Amino acid sequence: MFTGLVEGLGIVRGLEPVGEALTLVLEVPAEMQSGAQLGESVALNGCCLTAVEFRGNLWTFQAGSETLSKTNLGRLRIGDPVNLERALPANGRLGGHFVQGHVDGIAEVDRIDTEGEWRTYWFRLPSTLARQIIPKGSVAVDGVSLTAVCVEAERFSVALIPHTLAVTTLGGRRPGDVVNIETDVLGKYVQKFLRDPELQLPPPAT
Repeated sequence: MFTGLVEGLGIVRGLEPVGEALTLVLEVPAEMQSGAQLGESVALNGCCLTAVEFRGNLWTFQAGSETLSKTNLGRLRIGDPVNLERALPANGRLGGHFVQGHVDGIAEVDRIDTEGEWRTYWFRLPSTLARQIIPKGSVAVDGVSLTAVCVEAERFSVALIPHTLAVTTLGGRRPGDVVNIETDVLGKYVQKFLRDPELQLPPPAT
């Protein structure tokens, strides 16, 4: 489980295709390395992967074909920045929202409006994902916990403060770029219960 609060930016230092999978080597900032253990979960642009090797500040991850088909990790290039967040400890603060690291799909940056130091980003995505986002609801974009402002049939917008623009990859995104989207897990369960009569709770006993 994650919170959507990015801890640091990693830099892609190695990419090695292995069949239909991909091995990624990231340079990880020093402030994230304390107490790290082999096999722990780390969110890369919001996608939960397992750290399989440590070599100093270089951490290695493996992404399978399913992950590559649903995320933007397969589009990474050497030198690209990546949002990183280690898993939430049991005694940690939930400063964002419940983020599983299970990316639902990708969206494309459709438009960016600038107002002073703030920016409003519009993302275009499939209607099936847009239906799981509500105004003022939570959504993870490249692993960043954000609040949706406007929601349309195939688009939604978020307002980004200068801090978020400075410390995450979102500040460097431009129209046409592809981002990972994870909608609110609580909304997914509500949607499933409403659509599947067999899952609906029986009326209370009288």
